[in-house]
Amino acid sequence: MQKVIQFINDNILWGVPMIILILGVGIYLTVRNRFTQVTKFPYAVKNTIGKTLSGIGRKNKKKGDGISQFEAFSTAIAGTVGTGNIVGVATAILSGGPGAVFWMWLSAFVGMFTNFAENVLGVYYRKKGKDGEYRGGPMYYISEGLGWKWLAILFSIFCMFAAFGMNMVQINTIADTLNGGFSIPKWVSGVVVAIMIALIIIGGIKRIGKITSYIIPFMCLGFILLALIIIFMNVKAIPSAFGQIFKNAFSFQAVGGGVLGYAIMRSMRYGLARGIFSNEAGLGSSVIAHSASSVKEPVQQGLWGIFGVFLDTIVICTLTALVILTSGVYTQGADVSGAMLSQSAFTQSFGQFGTVVFSIMLPLFAFTTILSWVYYGEKSFEFIFGKKYSIIFKIIYVALVIVGALTSVSLVWDMADLFNGLMAIPNLIALLLLGGTITRITRNYFARQKDESIMPMLSAYPKENLSLTFSEESENQEDTAEKSDSITSEVEESQSE
Repeated sequence: MQKVIQFINDNILWGVPMIILILGVGIYLTVRNRFTQVTKFPYAVKNTIGKTLSGIGRKNKKKGDGISQFEAFSTAIAGTVGTGNIVGVATAILSGGPGAVFWMWLSAFVGMFTNFAENVLGVYYRKKGKDGEYRGGPMYYISEGLGWKWLAILFSIFCMFAAFGMNMVQINTIADTLNGGFSIPKWVSGVVVAIMIALIIIGGIKRIGKITSYIIPFMCLGFILLALIIIFMNVKAIPSAFGQIFKNAFSFQAVGGGVLGYAIMRSMRYGLARGIFSNEAGLGSSVIAHSASSVKEPVQQGLWGIFGVFLDTIVICTLTALVILTSGVYTQGADVSGAMLSQSAFTQSFGQFGTVVFSIMLPLFAFTTILSWVYYGEKSFEFIFGKKYSIIFKIIYVALVIVGALTSVSLVWDMADLFNGLMAIPNLIALLLLGGTITRITRNYFARQKDESIMPMLSAYPKENLSLTFSEESENQEDTAEKSDSITSEVEESQSE
């Protein structure tokens, strides 16, 4: 069975057709929207993480339905920043050579806008349930935007199985890491994590969003800091590391057209597959979390997509690659796992302390990813069967946590690649066919930022769009009144002094 899955992954799903589809759709959307991920990148940073950091300590008086933008982002980034950034990058280098990193970068560049487009459509076509919770994702913009319910159901099926696969990949890594670092039996890790996941998912997206918003910032900052220390400890090896990446990306050292073509394709296959596995741009999974945000403007949530892919792949994946290549632990053709290669870099640099830190950090990354994917899978299940039966999905998901802890590593990764590839196809078709809608919504938003008096494009449903437009105008008036009151009080205080 595993050989069949590997054949499908290598020759069909992650072969030339998928590479052309992923890059083609990303490049098409990027060019059509005038390289928004580049021209609006400073704006995206300022209005996402910049606004979040500047708002620390302030009370948010606007309590909308759903979760906050940052909680939605944290849930989405928890699903992307995981073993794909650490183990996945190492696996890509082992399987496709250092050149795989270059193809990760390329997938991230076009993926920044692909993820932006997904989020824009996700918020635009989402629906509010009777419980007040927003539900969105590719299944909604495929069903409502294209009118193809059958394709939306197909995406949902693939997403459910992808959730099972991602779940098993993450718990497998947790069990393997804790067993190697602290000699904890794998079945114990499986049972403990299963219980923790079960307790958390009872609270739904709001609890998942809260927990990930607490854990993710510290995890990312901690990893970035340690990675930078290792890289600066081996600063002289940085030029050589970049040389290996660019040289191997096009396999200049290979002799003969057949060998050259195979080496390049292998590098592209693992670079793109692991890049997308890491940032999920094109899969359509992370948009399910982004759609649950209380934000009204589709483009505002889209900006988090640009920043998320940048953080995930351009920053964290690159740091992981440089840690491996500069520390000297990578040897071409080495018979080691991706987890062991990454851990070796930390151990070699920090000794036993590095082993312990890695053995704690990697399971945390993996744990938050498991939390995010249960939500993605659950919403896909609900789209087909309704919310009433969602408990069935949760029970299966929690049970597979224990199974995944004891399953073969290579089989689990192959299954995850298989279903990630399958769910990407209907999503990419929708992005391609809804490209005009993405462009109109984006231009509408930035035109209004220039004070052009036009009707906002906030929702695909006329009544909802009208309602959101009026609520946005009233909020803007409240903001203006609050600012006016604040300025008045400051003036009165200064006069009294």
